[in-house]
Amino acid sequence: MSSIQTIIIVAVVILIIIVVASMLLINRKQLREVEVIDAALNEIEEMHLEEDIKRLNKMDLAGESLTTLNTWRKSYKEASTKKLPRVQKLVEEAANENATYKLFKARKKIKEAQQIIKPALEDARNTKAVFTELLESNKENQIQYDALIKVYRELRKDVLANSFEYGAAIDQIEDQLASMESDFEEAKNLSSQGDHVEAKRVLSKIRMSLAALQKQLPKIKEGYHQLEVVFQDQLKELSNVYKKMISEKYYITKVDVLSRIKDIHDQIDSARKLLSELKVDELANENKKISSEIDGLYDVLAKEYKARPFVEKNQSKMLALISHQQTASKKLVEKLQHIDESYELTHGELEKSKELEKEVNNMNRQYTVDTQNIADGKGVYSAIQDSWLEMLDRLREIDAEQVKMSTDVDGLYDSENVANDSIKHFRQEVSLVYRRLERRSLPGNPDSFIQMYTLVVNEIGHVSDELSQVRINMEKISNELIQISDDVERLKREADDIINSANLVELTMQYSNKYADKDSIKQAQKKAMQLYDEYNYKEALDTIATAIEKAEPGSYQRLENTYYSERKE
Repeated sequence: MSSIQTIIIVAVVILIIIVVASMLLINRKQLREVEVIDAALNEIEEMHLEEDIKRLNKMDLAGESLTTLNTWRKSYKEASTKKLPRVQKLVEEAANENATYKLFKARKKIKEAQQIIKPALEDARNTKAVFTELLESNKENQIQYDALIKVYRELRKDVLANSFEYGAAIDQIEDQLASMESDFEEAKNLSSQGDHVEAKRVLSKIRMSLAALQKQLPKIKEGYHQLEVVFQDQLKELSNVYKKMISEKYYITKVDVLSRIKDIHDQIDSARKLLSELKVDELANENKKISSEIDGLYDVLAKEYKARPFVEKNQSKMLALISHQQTASKKLVEKLQHIDESYELTHGELEKSKELEKEVNNMNRQYTVDTQNIADGKGVYSAIQDSWLEMLDRLREIDAEQVKMSTDVDGLYDSENVANDSIKHFRQEVSLVYRRLERRSLPGNPDSFIQMYTLVVNEIGHVSDELSQVRINMEKISNELIQISDDVERLKREADDIINSANLVELTMQYSNKYADKDSIKQAQKKAMQLYDEYNYKEALDTIATAIEKAEPGSYQRLENTYYSERKE
């Protein structure tokens, strides 16, 4: 046998195996599908819908209940007489054909059976649920009826026994109870007629009405209690307290208390209408507003009542504090006026002190008005308390300002003495600087030094003249003294530079004689001496120092270091 024949035979065998295996798999799959359909048929059968229909027929249903029964009974009859027998036949045939491996025929019948059984099973389950509800509705309705009627009777009994707690709302409450009574009668009649579905609807309505009324009753009680007890007692108390306070010379201007009480009574009348109409939420909101209005009146009276002890306790203290500050203010103005004759007050101290004195005097006038109003029975204690507390804070601020102002101007005398001493000291320092240069016996002084010297002398003279004036501006003088101090230091540095430069020129000239045979040194010496005689000591030093550095690098630096070292010693 050739290799090709062998391959063909193997391929055929494999194909046969695949076909057989596929047929076995399809057979088993379709067998399971048949079993599922059988299970659905068994489930429907075990629902015993025929028995439910017989029991429901004996209940003599009526109305909505009977309509519901007829609708679902018709659906079930159609399924049991047509659909389910068809499915049973298809399943049996498909099972036989599947067993003999007529797989495609079996597949077709299984598919048809599935298309029928799926909606049929769903309808059967819905039908069972409806039948169960109808069968149990009478019993459930009776249980619910008994429970609701018990709650209703207890509620009605409590309402009637405590009708005075509901005020104008009692009529509406009784109407709702009467309406529920009618609903109970209707539910009872519907149940006796067999219309359990409609009876259930009516009972559901009763349950919601009862729940709503149970929820409303405490709110109605609370609302009525606030209107007729709490608010009335509070308004009566407010009226009595206000009248007593007026007799005790309290004076209230923030609000017309009696007029406001009348307005609140009108609000209460409006709220009673909401109560009679059982507008519970609106009533609660309105009562909240009324309560807030009443609290506001209490706050007004309480504020006046609490403020009076403070005013009475601090009346004499306020007078003493204001009088003390008036005296201090007057003394400060007089002091500043006197100082202003000798010194320029550059920060407006005198004007500011007069403003503060005026402010304190105004406080005294206000205090007088307040105390007179108290004596006349027209003093608003809370306003007076607020005013006096502000005054106390301001008096502390004014006192601190005036103390600082007084301390600041007291320093003017000391500043003048310091300024005079400074001028003397500067004159001495300038004189010492000039004498130092004179002792050095130089050919003369550079123009820059003479200009600086002249400037400083003129500055000292100018400030000395200012200090001799009738009115002195110490702030300006202080700034000028700072400038003079800086200029004196500059002058001293300038003098040091001149002396050091001159000394170093002489030392360097002497040292340069070592190289006197060099033309460059000779020329530098000649140039340096010319500059020296012209008082240009720094340039003279630069000229000779540059020359000897070229002749002997580092030589000038050694001379300079030695010179400054010896000066330090």
